[in-house]
Amino acid sequence: MTVLWAERALLPEGWADHVRVQVGPEGRIAGVRAGAEPEGRRVDLLLPAMANLHSHAFQRAMAGLSEARGPHPRDSFWTWRQIMFRFLDHLTPDDVETIAALVQMEMLEAGFAANVEFHYLHHRPGGAPFANLAEMSERIAAAAARTGIGLTLLPVHYQFGGCDGRALGPGQARFGTDPDMFVRLLDAAEDALRHLPPDAGIGVAPHSLRAVGPDALRLCCALRPGRPLHMHLAEQIPEVEEVLAARGLRPVEWVLENCAPDRRWTLIHLTHMTADETRRLAATGAVAGLCPVTEASLGDGIFNGADWRRAGGRLGFGSDSNIRISLVEELRGLEYSQRLRDTARAILAEPPRSTGRVLYDAGLEGGAAAAGRDGGAIREGLWADLCALPLNAPVLAGRRGDQMLDSLVFAGGDGLVRDVWAAGRHVVRDGRHLDRDRIIADYLACITSLQDRM
Repeated sequence: MTVLWAERALLPEGWADHVRVQVGPEGRIAGVRAGAEPEGRRVDLLLPAMANLHSHAFQRAMAGLSEARGPHPRDSFWTWRQIMFRFLDHLTPDDVETIAALVQMEMLEAGFAANVEFHYLHHRPGGAPFANLAEMSERIAAAAARTGIGLTLLPVHYQFGGCDGRALGPGQARFGTDPDMFVRLLDAAEDALRHLPPDAGIGVAPHSLRAVGPDALRLCCALRPGRPLHMHLAEQIPEVEEVLAARGLRPVEWVLENCAPDRRWTLIHLTHMTADETRRLAATGAVAGLCPVTEASLGDGIFNGADWRRAGGRLGFGSDSNIRISLVEELRGLEYSQRLRDTARAILAEPPRSTGRVLYDAGLEGGAAAAGRDGGAIREGLWADLCALPLNAPVLAGRRGDQMLDSLVFAGGDGLVRDVWAAGRHVVRDGRHLDRDRIIADYLACITSLQDRM
């Protein structure tokens, strides 16, 4: 057993002082008691740790490579995507494992305990499968074994280049699966997780309405009942227009009419919804998977968080392109986008809870649901996904209750997280991942090799 003692902690019933948390040998919380005498490992502020619900790990290595204006009169997501396609054609399985380890380490040091990896880089350059169909999935799992992060792996089905069923273009060839291949890939990827601790899990990810037809989407829904199902939806205006032209309905309308989404579903971005779509989709219990840093980087638009929350909608946070991995910046970015749009403040606050508390609570619940993970709270029986911060940090000094989360979210930055446990594994200590130096050294060697090949 591991015993933690916190000066203050956020429990399901609210803030508590002098909290003793007992972690069992299997990584689940075995007991929680407030008002306890100090013992075990002592920390200042103990929070439940969040799951990062949307990541494409390999894109971390192309951060900074897409900020020059190209030949197009208007740079956009679609021009960025062409850069991404060219970049990924140079990546080997070793590269992907090394990059994923860095990404997962940075997530843990930022205060995330789990990574939901939306994994579509399956094949060799040109599209030929590896002899082991799950080679790339195994590399993501190997990175998780090294870093200790909680992993939910989402193999992606990606069949078409558009709603008209056209073939995948050269840049998309490494993603391609037909339905039969995807079933085999999913089975093999799930086998790769058997070497990880028991908190690791599988999910299913039809990429988007552009990339997967109606029959294949129904297949994906049936493949792993009860496990998470994720899909990009309504991210870009041209995507909305393409789906409307091909299927006679806007993307969210089409999903509502044809798929019966429920609490198992996580729909990524949802940037372009009408007010009616927002209310109807929120009522299904599906999680809105938001990635504000990437959405700002790609010029996606602004998610209507205020109406979504008023309609009872669930949401969580991911780092998507991993151009910047920061839990607090993702939460802050959502609220600030609402303020800029509405020219007001504290948009997502829900009295008596403050803005920071609402954002953090929502991220905990939505992240755990999106990961299919027994987490999101300091409660007996759940995985011990925990994050400790120092109360003597200038940004937290003198703060009590929800003010601590408000200061963390709106004034916090890098280096505040002192310790992180993922299913009881103590992977970040004194602000550093246990394998930090070697992971960074391997990443630097990987980037040097990539530069020589590009």
